[in-house]
Amino acid sequence: MSKLKLYYDLMSQPSRALYMFVKLNRIPFEDKAVALRSGEHKQEAFTKINPVQLVPVIDDGGFVLTERHYLCNRYDLPEHWYPRKDIKAQAKVNEYLNWQHANTRMNCAMVFRHLTMPSRTCSDISSVVCCIMGSLAE
Repeated sequence: MSKLKLYYDLMSQPSRALYMFVKLNRIPFEDKAVALRSGEHKQEAFTKINPVQLVPVIDDGGFVLTERHYLCNRYDLPEHWYPRKDIKAQAKVNEYLNWQHANTRMNCAMVFRHLTMPSRTCSDISSVVCCIMGSLAE
């Protein structure tokens, strides 16, 4: 089995969520940090990986995807992460995830930005996020 590649930037909430998910589940992956602040996601090399030019992206031996439910099946993770046997439970999870993405994600991102950005530079924030994420590896 080839090693999963994870393309992410820890300033991106979906990237942080996926990064924590693979760390918590001890899924081995090749670290592929993408510097959004410098526009790396708009470069031709990354656009070949994800034409939509967004992170996170997983590449599982050439199978490229931008969501994590696939990983629950691929690595046979416990049902509490994403129900696969109960289609009604799965539908309720999908319903909530769609609602959260459309209704709360941007507002929560703005709270995070307001609390962290005024007094800090992007590189300071990045180091704080990296420190927090690094503790997951322990």
